[in-house]
Amino acid sequence: MSEINMTPMIDVLLVLLIIFMVVQQGLQRGLIVQVPPPKEKEEISQKPPDDEQIVLEVEPGPKYAVNRQPVEPANLESFLRQTFVGRPRKVIFIKGAENLTYGDVVRAVDASRAADIAVVGLVPRPEVGPATVVAPPAQ
Repeated sequence: MSEINMTPMIDVLLVLLIIFMVVQQGLQRGLIVQVPPPKEKEEISQKPPDDEQIVLEVEPGPKYAVNRQPVEPANLESFLRQTFVGRPRKVIFIKGAENLTYGDVVRAVDASRAADIAVVGLVPRPEVGPATVVAPPAQ
C-alpha cells in the first residue's frame, strides 16, 4: 500500500503563500494624503498666499500657472525644478478650477513629484459661509 507524502506539498504551498503576501505589499499604489480636521464655518476663511508659498493653478485645457505666471504644459516639470532649486522647503499647493477633470490634477501632481517636491498639497474649494461671504462695496 503506497501513500502520498503530503509534507513537501504543504511546504511548497506555504512558501508560495509567503511569496504572494510579500509581492502584494509591493504592488499597492496610491498617494499619501493628509486631510485637515473639519473646522466650524465661522473659522473658515480664505487667506491669500504669502510670498514663500508656491501655488500651482490648473485650468481646463490643461493650462498651468505658478503663482499667476503662465507655464507651458510641456515645460511644467522643468519650471518647477528651477523654482525649487534654492528652496529648503519643497512644498507646493495645487489649486484646480471648478470644471477640471481628475486627469489634469493628477498630471500636475505627477509633474510636481517628478520635480522632487516633497510635499504636494491640494487646495480645497472655498465653502460659502459667514467667513467667506464678501460684503458688497459701499457706495
